[in-house]
Amino acid sequence: MPRVGLGYDIHRLEAGDGIVIATVRVACPYRVVAHSDGDVVLHALCDALLGAAGAGDLGEQFPDSDPRHAGRDSAEFVRAVLALDALRSWRLVNIDVNIIAQAPRLMEHKPAMRQRLAALLSLPQSCVGLKARTNESCDAIGEKRAIAAQAVVLLEERG
Repeated sequence: MPRVGLGYDIHRLEAGDGIVIATVRVACPYRVVAHSDGDVVLHALCDALLGAAGAGDLGEQFPDSDPRHAGRDSAEFVRAVLALDALRSWRLVNIDVNIIAQAPRLMEHKPAMRQRLAALLSLPQSCVGLKARTNESCDAIGEKRAIAAQAVVLLEERG
C-alpha cells in the first residue's frame, strides 16, 4: 500500500541580499529569518517524507535549539531523512511542491529548482512538480513579510 505525506513550512522575511529556495540561491532584497538556511521547500519536503514514513517531523529530527543546525544547508536535512531506517523500505515515487511568495518572483528560477530537486531526490524531473504562487497581497506572505511552501510526497514499498 502506498503512503502519502504532506509538509508545510513558513519563514519570516527581512531586508537582506537573497534567499535559498529548493537549493537555488535567488538574489532579492530579502533574507529568510531561520536557524538553518531557511529553505522552505526542503523543510516542507522533509516534513512530508517524515509524515509519510510515520517518523515525526523536522523539529523532532533537527531541533532549532541545537547549535549544530545553525546556518546548516537544508539539503543535508533531506539526505539525512532519506537515510532514516523508517524510510529504508520505501521508494519515493514523486513530489509536488507549492511555493507561496509575493516576492521574490520565481518564474525564471523554477527550471533550476526542479532540476536540483530531481537530482537531490534521485528522481526524474517528470516526477517533480513545482509551482510558485502569490497570496494575492493577503496576510504576511502577501505583504512580503513571509514565504511558505507546501510539499506532498508519494512513497511505495520497495519490491
